[in-house]
Order: sequence, then structure tokens, then C-alpha cells
Amino acid sequence: MVKKLLIVLLTVSATGYQACCQTQILENSMHHLRNGETREWSEFPLETNGRELKVKFSGRANDSDYTLRLKQYDVKQHWRVLLNDRELGSLVADEKDMIVYFAVPSNLLRDGQNELHITSDEKVSDDIKVGSIALDPRGVKEVIGEATLEIQVLEGESDVPLPSRITIVNSDGILQTVASSAEALVLRPGFVYTANGKALLQLPAGNYKIYAGRGFEYGVDSAQVQLRIGDRLEKTLRIRREVDTRGWISSDTHIHTFTHSKHGDATMRERAITLAGEGIELPIMTDHNIYVDLSPEAEATGVSSYFTPVIGDELTTKFGHFNIFKTVAGTPVFDANVRDWNDVIRNINDSDNSKAIILNHARDIHIGFRPFGTARHLSHAGSSNDDWKFPANAMEVINSGSQQTNIMNLYHDWFGMLNRGYFLTPVGSSDSHDVSRYIVGQGRTYIQSNDDDPGNIDVDAAIKNFKDGKVMVSLGLLTKLRVNNEYGPGATVNASGKVTATVEVWGPTWTRADHITLYANGKAIREEKIRDTGKAGLKWKSTWEIPLPKHDIFLVAIAEGPGSGMPFWSIAKPYQPASPDWTPRLMGSSGVVWIDADKNGKRNAAFDYAKEIVESSPNSIDKIIKRLTAYDEAVAAQVAALLWKAGTNLKSAEVSTGLKRARPETKAGFNIIINEIGQLENTR
Repeated sequence: MVKKLLIVLLTVSATGYQACCQTQILENSMHHLRNGETREWSEFPLETNGRELKVKFSGRANDSDYTLRLKQYDVKQHWRVLLNDRELGSLVADEKDMIVYFAVPSNLLRDGQNELHITSDEKVSDDIKVGSIALDPRGVKEVIGEATLEIQVLEGESDVPLPSRITIVNSDGILQTVASSAEALVLRPGFVYTANGKALLQLPAGNYKIYAGRGFEYGVDSAQVQLRIGDRLEKTLRIRREVDTRGWISSDTHIHTFTHSKHGDATMRERAITLAGEGIELPIMTDHNIYVDLSPEAEATGVSSYFTPVIGDELTTKFGHFNIFKTVAGTPVFDANVRDWNDVIRNINDSDNSKAIILNHARDIHIGFRPFGTARHLSHAGSSNDDWKFPANAMEVINSGSQQTNIMNLYHDWFGMLNRGYFLTPVGSSDSHDVSRYIVGQGRTYIQSNDDDPGNIDVDAAIKNFKDGKVMVSLGLLTKLRVNNEYGPGATVNASGKVTATVEVWGPTWTRADHITLYANGKAIREEKIRDTGKAGLKWKSTWEIPLPKHDIFLVAIAEGPGSGMPFWSIAKPYQPASPDWTPRLMGSSGVVWIDADKNGKRNAAFDYAKEIVESSPNSIDKIIKRLTAYDEAVAAQVAALLWKAGTNLKSAEVSTGLKRARPETKAGFNIIINEIGQLENTR
């Protein structure tokens, strides 16, 4: 039975404590709290220590400011910290393991019994751990400022200072809060972004490990430091570019600020510095229903040479969110008051077809609507049960700030849309509103473009290549695909008989790859385990010979790897989890290479063949299934979806009889759609 309340009693000699002015330990242990009835993650036990934590302790009135220190883990919702019924603040909304501090104003403590109370009024269940609580008879500035650490981060080859991210953990691997008054820094517990490669920090005496990095393309340097009270220590860390991205620009197409979106915590100034620190060269600013220009902040913080900001908009409607770029500051924003996707198209009015339009986080629910939910959408057919036109030319397949429990879900949705005939660009993004909870640029898109001068990118040329599908998607890995040693993402290859597919997997030393898959029309056709020894750069390469069917197909390569064990680049848990079980994974995927196997000079999707088969054999299930002998599973799935939409019962005796004599690919395609229809009907 879940306990409703935990009260920890700790009696400390008030006289002895006040006399020696030592830190008073209020609670040594860590306590598992849950503010709801449902367990959030399976890493937590079913039983908890209660919904709230109350610690009663003996003390004396304080005539100066004190400091409360505690350790927290896996905090997602709003948890209040109260001392003697006065709110000191809230736990940091961040799932990472960290040490945080709260100022205790003078005269808040009482002679005799005092009470610390940690509680949440949120309705959404949140499993957290909190404890290791201590009260220090000094102010926060004095507690954190026991020692000084001066860090310099240099580019390893040139010794030029670099914007970067510094991570500081204590001897237990827990993020340590630090302080600084330097203008060029952005601070969060355990994280420091520097705009100029320099950081002058104050932190408590102790043993620490310091990491320096600059996003996915760079290696990570680290150092162990031991600090005593009064110490001033200097450390230089050197990082090198380890992933070859020449000819490609790094872009995050989904970026927010607290300044304009009013949730998260990153100000405009902080966003400029964090983008430079993560090596994002083409950031798209997409605050909700507003046009935001980051250029003034980039200039003011001295990082304008590191990226070219683009003004965009997250068109936030009752029927999904769409990132649109580029837009123009000072012009009217798109009308978000829509009745359906047809309204979205009218409101965007992209008559010259110049804008990138991305469907965001298609499996998340916002205002009761899930764009690719089973109640309205057949994933493998890319078909919805309404008459809405699809309003985008791209879709997110990785959103590192809104992860899926199964990281392949959005990829399967994308494959289905491609097979349906929507030639959508795959997108990786961060959806970051924060400085450190969701790392900006962790999910990112590489766009084929001139990358010689990141501060002066040809935005129009980059957007054109983006829309043409000349991209790669990264979450800790980079997967390069070339067909016949010549054609990359966005290309169409006129070929028959067979082609060669050369796949490379790249990553820095601090990531690992363990699996690679090549997909044709969304079906895995080649798989291999990768033995990654942790070297920098190219981790794996192979060339496969691919026999072709008589019809067109598309090829996509996806690499995966373990996603844990990186305190300097931790992956956030799913935003709307479908299960309490989750394992973080790294991903890297190519864009699409189309194979014009029927050599008609066009990109024919599986739907095109399916439509011709169904229309040329009206009212004859037997003929339709026989025609599918020459086609793959994707075409069969499109046929099944078309038949169902036309009113055919796919579980009828006629269909079942025809499928008994069908090829395995045909059976598999029909069964996928039959199962999805069953899920759809169960949600009605």
C-alpha cells in the first residue's frame, strides 16, 4: 500500500549546532516520492515513501541568511520546497541527478522545532527521488563560492578559444551547481555554456570531474580536479572536431525561448550562447505563433560568426503544430485559428512553394489531438480517415525534446507517408525551450550546403536543399548513404537489375554504434551488428549489392547505438511515454535515395502502383492479389488500404482465400493494414 505521508524526525542539539556553526544534516537518505497513483517509470519501485516529504528538525532562529542544500533526481513536474510554511522555491524541473541550493532568509528558522516540506500539487504522476538534505549557516554565495575554477576551452588544432558547453559532476557523478558573474556564460546546475571559451566559476570545495564539448561533431575533453576552501585553480581543455561534415550544415529546426514562448527557461541571450556552444550553424527560431529574430542577441553576445539565425514560426493550432520557415519579422503571423488541415494550407498560402513546412511531433497529443494517432491514421499506409489534405513537406522523425518510447515509431510513420506518395523531408530537432533540460541541437538535421562561413549561410539555397531531401538526421550518430557510389539523399537513381548501397556510420569518440539497417520502402532488407571500438570519426563502412524489383523503391539507412552513460549529453526521457519501460538510444539516419527501377523518369510511390492495380481490376480481389505477385510489401499495404477505404471487408472469405495463395510479401502487407484497422476501430 502506498504511504500517503512521510515524516522524518531528526533531533539535533540546537546549542551545539549554533555554537560550532557547522552544517546540519537534516536527512541523509534519498526518498522516493510520487505525487500520483500511477508509477511513471519501471526503474522506480511500485511502493513509495509517500506523496510528500516532511522533515522535522530542532534548530535556532537565524539572524543571517542560511542555505539549504539537497539532491534531486528525475523531477518533471512542479515540486515546492517550503520551510516553516514559507516557500523557498521549487525543485529544478529536470530529470538529471543534481545538487541544488535554496536561500533561507534570515529569521525564517525558529528556536525549537522547524519543518521542511517538499510537495507537489500537480495531477500528472511524477516519480522523483529527493534527499541528502543539509542546512548550512552561511549564505548561498558563500557556500558555493568556497573555491574558484578558471577554465579555458580551446580548439585542439589551433588553440583558438571556442564557444562550448562545460559539464561539472562531483565524485558521485552528480551534477554540481556552480556560480559566476561573468557576462559570457549561461549557468544551470552542472552546466555552463561559454560564448568565448572562457569560464570563471565558483563552486564548493570538493572533488569534481569537468567535461568540455561542443555538440555532436566534437570530441569531449575532461579533467579531474580537487578543490579546497580558498583554492583558485586553472584548467585548459582541448576539443577537436571528430565528425566529418564538410559540405553539410548543422540545423535545429525547432527552437524556443522562454522570452517568447513563456515556458522552459532559456532567454534570448541564453539561446544565442547555447546555440554557439552546441555548434548549430542554421538555427530556426520557432516560438509559438510569433516571429523572432535572434540576430541582435547573436551580435550582442559575440557569437554571430558561428551561425546564421532564421526566423520561423511554430504554427500552433488545435490540430497539430507546424514549423514554417523562413518568415519575415514585422509581417503578420499565420492564423492559428483553424478547423482542419485544409485551413492550415490556406492560412500558410505557400503559393510560390518556397517555404519549409514541418509536421512536428506527430504522435504527441496537444489539446486532445494526435496527428498520427491510431484513431485517425494508418501508419504503414500513410493514410488518414478524413478528407484533409496534408499541409507539410517535411516531418520530424526525431525530436530529442519529445522522445517516443519506441524511437522507430515516427520513422515508420514517415515510411508510410513516403509510400503513400508524400515526398517528405525527414527532420531531426530538439524542440528545446531550455538551457540544459533538453539540449538544443541534440536532435539535429544536416543539410547539404556550403558550410565555409557559418555566419553567412545562403539561407534560400539551404531551404531549397532541405525541401529537396538533401539531408541527414542525427541524434548522436551520422549515417551517410550513397548509391552506386554517386547518388546521395534527395537524388533519384535511374537503374534496373541491381544497385550498390554504400553506408558509413560516423560519430565522436563518446558515442557508440551497435546496429545498422538498410530499408527499402520501409522494409528492412539488410542488417548488421557494428563492433564500435570507440574511435573518432568513421565507425563503420560497408557496401551492399541490392537486387531491384521491377518497380521504384526508396532506400534509407539507419544506425543505432546505446544512449546512456553520458553525463555531458544525457538524453531526456519520453515526453508522453507509452510505457514505463524505456532505454535511451542514439540514432543517425540518411535521407532518402529514390531508385527509378521502372525507368519511366519519375518517382513512383507504392501508392501509385497500388492505385493502378486496384483501378485496373475492379471488383476482383483475386485478380488484384495475383497482380501483387510482382510487387513488394509496401505496394500490398497500399492496395489493402485502398480496398478498405472503398468499403471492402479485409477479413472477408474472399480476401482470406486470395491471400492463402499469395506471396509472403503480399500477406505481410495486408496483415499490417488489417492490424492497424483493428487498432483504429478499437479506439472509436
